[in-house]
Amino acid sequence: MNNNTIEDLYKKAVIKQYEEVKNGEDYIYLNAPTRGKLNKLCWEIFETKSVSTDDKAIFNTLLGFPFDLNTKNKFRSNTNQFRPIETFLKGETDPDKIEVVDLAAILVDFQLRPFNKFRKKIDEEDLKLINELRNINVPEKEVIINESLEKNEEEIFTVSNEDFVDTESETLPKKIILNQPQASKQTMFDIADKPKSEKIKYILITAGLVLLIIILFLALPEKECMQWSNDHYELVHCDEPIAGNLNDVIPKDENLLKFRKIIVCDTTNCFKPDGEAIIWYSKKDNIVEFFNNHGRHPENHSSLKPVTNHILGRYVYGKGIKCKE
Repeated sequence: MNNNTIEDLYKKAVIKQYEEVKNGEDYIYLNAPTRGKLNKLCWEIFETKSVSTDDKAIFNTLLGFPFDLNTKNKFRSNTNQFRPIETFLKGETDPDKIEVVDLAAILVDFQLRPFNKFRKKIDEEDLKLINELRNINVPEKEVIINESLEKNEEEIFTVSNEDFVDTESETLPKKIILNQPQASKQTMFDIADKPKSEKIKYILITAGLVLLIIILFLALPEKECMQWSNDHYELVHCDEPIAGNLNDVIPKDENLLKFRKIIVCDTTNCFKPDGEAIIWYSKKDNIVEFFNNHGRHPENHSSLKPVTNHILGRYVYGKGIKCKE
């Protein structure tokens, strides 16, 4: 069995994150990834979200130029550089460049990125111990015993046919009843009869796998806070706000995770049939912003108000804001 390196663990963690999110919010990009889809997703992330300095450095290193809104055409025509990421996510290749995995981590929102950040969470001694435990060879005796068991099962089946050939209607049930207990007894005997040293090895292997799971669990702490970013709340670690984002970091609230700032246009449904508003707004310095629920403005903390026809007429219909076709 090959040893696991920290790079291997990082790649596995990113793939695990990919499997968890590929059917989620970015389904159209990740469920059946292509270089073109990944290119579009990457641009969308860097254009609409607050990205960290590390993420920008990854972008620059792998793609060969820094992110800039003015380079959109150049970026969108450069899909071939996403080929290694596509094949990595599909499990077709094992990339040599760790930057490929880093950019994949951005696309699937694996938080413990880049690799250097992940590396600091995994202790070299723990990794060495895990590999030592995982590399313990399974004794040859076990293989011999298993082969013997298979042979015995064949012999039992043959005897069963001969003993019950004259009672055709009862043949199948009797063969099943006869064979199953004997195979079960043989298996239990094998396990109980193993030398003590072999039992210890199996215990150590199991302990090593459990330790690996614990390390990965500790390395990926759950986010217990959130921070407003552009038009929604993003989950963050309480002591690690989004880089460059000055909005307050607040405790995680499942209800607020669905809270959105929205664009209201001429065909937006803003009222229930009885006239009750289902859109809320805030107004400051003659600027009106709309939200999908009541509460407080996430940036200036002013109370949101139910939208009215007057507000819509002045700031939406009066300005000719049309919905995109």
